[in-house]
Amino acid sequence: MQPKPRVYTLTTCDTCRKAVRFLRGRGIDFTEIPIRQQPPTSDELRHMLALTGGEVKRLFNTSGQDYKAMGMKDRLPGLSENEAIALLAANGNLVKRPFLLTETGGAVGFREEEWARIFS
Repeated sequence: MQPKPRVYTLTTCDTCRKAVRFLRGRGIDFTEIPIRQQPPTSDELRHMLALTGGEVKRLFNTSGQDYKAMGMKDRLPGLSENEAIALLAANGNLVKRPFLLTETGGAVGFREEEWARIFS
């Protein structure tokens, strides 16, 4: 039996709610995890980094308040991959959401066509 897909979400995020509706509407059994209280682990972030082509910026919520308040636009280019992963694992507000992990893949953000491919 394969583990259930894990979706890190924020309840006040419209895009996260759309993703959850998408999964429920297709009868997909998944585990929803509150991203602020329990950010993805370093291992999960590294796995997603590999799935998204190795560009660490794609894992960041670049439109978020924490990203802006921390000056990440200027700081991120100077961070090592390990430093960026540690920062994301410590602060769920910095992680682009929803953050989906399955046994065979994953996605950051919600694009219905991409998620439909993952679950086809």
